[in-house]
Amino acid sequence: MVMTTPSRAVKLTGTEQPDVIGQILNAGPLSVEFDNGNLRYIRMNGVEVLRAIGYLVRDENWGTYSAVLSNLKIDQRKDSFSVSYRAQCTRLGQQIDYDATIEGKSNGSLAFRATAKPKRDFLTNRTGFVVLHPLQGVVGHPLKVEHVDGSITNSAFPEQVNPDCPFRNIRALSHEALPGVWARCVMEGDAYEMEDHRNWSDASFKTYVRPLARPWPYILPAGQEFRQSVTLNFSGTATKVSKSSRGGGVQVKVGAATQQIIPPIGLGMPAEELDHALSQTELIKMLAPNFLVCFFDPRQQHGVTELSKFRRISEKIGADVALEIVVQSLDDFSGELERVAEYVGMAGLKPSAVAVCPVGHLKSVLPGGAYPPAPDLEALYQAAGAAFPKAKIGGGMFSFFTELNRKRPPAQGLDYITHTTSPIVHAADDRSVMETLEALPYQIETAKAFSAGVPHRVGPSGIGARDNPHGATYSDNPNNLRVCLAKMDPRQRGLFSAAWTLGYVASLTRAGVSSISMGAPTGPLGMIYREAEHTQPFFDDLEAVAVYPVFHTMSALNRASGNPMLPTVSSNDSKVACLGWREKSGNTVLIANLTAEQQVIGVAGIPDGATIGTLDEDSFIFATTNPKTFRRAGKLLDDAKQIRLSGYAVAYISYE
Repeated sequence: MVMTTPSRAVKLTGTEQPDVIGQILNAGPLSVEFDNGNLRYIRMNGVEVLRAIGYLVRDENWGTYSAVLSNLKIDQRKDSFSVSYRAQCTRLGQQIDYDATIEGKSNGSLAFRATAKPKRDFLTNRTGFVVLHPLQGVVGHPLKVEHVDGSITNSAFPEQVNPDCPFRNIRALSHEALPGVWARCVMEGDAYEMEDHRNWSDASFKTYVRPLARPWPYILPAGQEFRQSVTLNFSGTATKVSKSSRGGGVQVKVGAATQQIIPPIGLGMPAEELDHALSQTELIKMLAPNFLVCFFDPRQQHGVTELSKFRRISEKIGADVALEIVVQSLDDFSGELERVAEYVGMAGLKPSAVAVCPVGHLKSVLPGGAYPPAPDLEALYQAAGAAFPKAKIGGGMFSFFTELNRKRPPAQGLDYITHTTSPIVHAADDRSVMETLEALPYQIETAKAFSAGVPHRVGPSGIGARDNPHGATYSDNPNNLRVCLAKMDPRQRGLFSAAWTLGYVASLTRAGVSSISMGAPTGPLGMIYREAEHTQPFFDDLEAVAVYPVFHTMSALNRASGNPMLPTVSSNDSKVACLGWREKSGNTVLIANLTAEQQVIGVAGIPDGATIGTLDEDSFIFATTNPKTFRRAGKLLDDAKQIRLSGYAVAYISYE
């Protein structure tokens, strides 16, 4: 077999598409990152004040145009900066151009202005500014809202994830960005409103132009200018920020085992992957999922055949089955569920859990919108319990937390609630995807509040979108790129997925969910390679069985299920994720680098004699082509318990 050597980009993210980092601009105490026409990470004295200011153009399906910039001029002076450019957004039959200027001054003030003028009538769901506030130092903190009519509301950024718009008719927002320093963000050109981006697992609050209560899509008339601006100013005196925390590496501290147990961890089992999965049961058994989440949809003519294959796979790998059932009927849902139960019996399948969701709840509905017809949920759950008396009954959504939060199920009639997530709903760059890990605990705490503590199952989740409740289908991704709401995301095949998955499971485990399921055995959300219509660099050139790096992370996590958790704390969980547990044979700690750059990590609380193995660029080929013999062994690099992890690498540490 002739094996090609994958590039570093393919090893890390599965694609040659670069993830470009923007240019840092400074004005006195202010710093921003200029990223293809927009601003990210607006900081004052090194403290993040705003996550982003962007001018976005979206089509009538909520797709975001990729602006093409021209006449770009960037002037970084000693204590100020300015930027100007022209942008063009175009597709067949539609085009809009806009001119933008950005100016940062020595006093830390910032102004971003844009003027759009369509050449012909332009159809859009949203064209204008979007402002993102970060979560850290913001959630639960005071907020002053200035409205379009001049009135002022003194409030706070919500702690629980708000299913609706926390604030409407906004002209300006002010919050204490640093002790003694208030940031006032003024947004002009139209009325703005805020939504809680944590619903989609984005780590931000989003304030956007044009309220959703107005009709959409709408037309921007040809030849008419549309002017908008966002300005940021500061008042007050900042206390000195300590620099002692700067520099050095990340520290991970490991404690003794606690009473908290690692929850059951499993895999999704989509019906379209059944035949592929049946051909790889030996590898799936190595993955050792505790359960399979099997999706049954009568609209896709699922029946006894699919249910029988679910049974065969579960028996071969020794995993329980949690069955998800889409319910079509509005009036005869009891009869429909009884027929599905009959099919389940004919297939010999014995699900330990059954979740039901009506068709009318599969698509997203904006706040205030009318939901499609659906059965009464209490009656539906009672019917599910009658049809499957030996199974635990679940309800909620087979899509994102957004839908669960907006259509909260009557939890008193359920054994568990469920939802899934995808980190590429609104942004698909690497940093934004990793940042979504920060929002997960807020989702779980919010669900606990409205579900009276009913067990919460999350998944199957992956980087790619298992479902797209916002459109008729997934976003196309024929060129192996980073694309929002695509089912196929190339990072699933890279080290990126191995690191992100550890961070995802660790975050949800600490939040106290009752079970977690990830991806699928094979396919776009899979962990075992199979041929596909889309290109899979490196893997397509192989002539033998292969797995993606995430296979090894998931194998370890699945075996962690049911074991006491070791408290592990990262001094910078935006860069390094960690999770540990105690087994009969000893303790295991997994540590992942969540960045593309090398991280130096000090590990405290681990005795001498521990062994370490690393899933990284150097071991990529061996790990992916030798799933049965890949071993994680060796000694810690030095007595100081310091390790170096290259981009998106995962370390596996074992000790008695």
